[in-house]
Amino acid sequence: MKALPTSYDFSAISILYVDDEHMAQKYFLRSVGTEFDVLTASGADEAVEILRDKSLSIGILVTDYRMPGRDGGDLLCQIEREFPHVIRILVTAYADREMLLHTVNSGEVFRILEKPLNVDDVKNTLRQAYALSRERTTRQQRLSAMNETLNFLAHELNTPLASIVNFSQGMQSRMTDASRSQQSVPDICKAALAINDNAQYCLSLLLSFVNSIHSINPHLNSHSEMTAHQMVLSLLDSYPLTLEQHAAIHVDIQQDFKVTALPNCVALVLSSILSNALRALKGHASPQVIFSILVDDSPQIRIGNNGPCISPEILVNLMETPITTHADSGGKGWGMVFCRRVMHSFGGKIAISSAPESGTVITLEFPAAKGRLKPSGLT
Repeated sequence: MKALPTSYDFSAISILYVDDEHMAQKYFLRSVGTEFDVLTASGADEAVEILRDKSLSIGILVTDYRMPGRDGGDLLCQIEREFPHVIRILVTAYADREMLLHTVNSGEVFRILEKPLNVDDVKNTLRQAYALSRERTTRQQRLSAMNETLNFLAHELNTPLASIVNFSQGMQSRMTDASRSQQSVPDICKAALAINDNAQYCLSLLLSFVNSIHSINPHLNSHSEMTAHQMVLSLLDSYPLTLEQHAAIHVDIQQDFKVTALPNCVALVLSSILSNALRALKGHASPQVIFSILVDDSPQIRIGNNGPCISPEILVNLMETPITTHADSGGKGWGMVFCRRVMHSFGGKIAISSAPESGTVITLEFPAAKGRLKPSGLT
């Protein structure tokens, strides 16, 4: 067994101890001391109710075997079915080998502790269980992030692909009419450029998606970490910007930092926010988009634009409810909802402010960085 890092916060995951004897519960609490956050239950049904309360963050279950009504073995089997992420530990004072083997095989028990409990054995077992729980939680977060990425990608591709279909149908109709009337159709060239722009945007998203798969498997890509500055530059390099749009974008680096949590998922968030900003600035006399990179109380990327402000009634629900102002081009309004989900999947935050004088600013807040980097210049 590898030595456990001494920096673990064992209170981040709660332990549920199940025993019908009140004195046994008190002894277990004294055994673990203040190192762990422990809840207790007097039976299987009470334990299941506690596990269903997601706010309690139960990651480890320790249960006695002999209890009135449903025994510990029956409880372990239910936990294995309904709460597979929970690490299960069995406590027993009985040396019934067949019973123990059946419980281990059917309930996927991590360890068996024998009564009377040894304080050192209990603590060592809980520390090992905590390490396994952290691994499972990390794996689940990555799978959740991949699910969000799939949904996010489907949403982001929907609008440009719908536009491509509409433009293609329009071009076919116009070309048919033109051939009948022997007239030229000058706006066909504009439609072709629009099709190209949307197709290039889809291709850039697909590339980001491939990179996100690599970031989940470090054996496929050992360079998954990027600085915030590198991420923004990569976005601006791959996004299908016109010359006018490129001239309107500025990058202000106050304090750079590493984006260590699923950087390619964050890249999709940045791409969606940039797309919304450019859409809001369409027809603006002096459009401006500013990417600000800084470390205030936490590492942040802020994306501001001087387009029309968002009305308060829309702003209050923008990241909770699908809202769109471009349904005619295929928009569904899920963009900001997915942005929030992606940021929350790794402990980040997203906030939006909008006012007539200052425009709209979207702030992406990341978990505290291990180290700050010096500014590398302005773009």
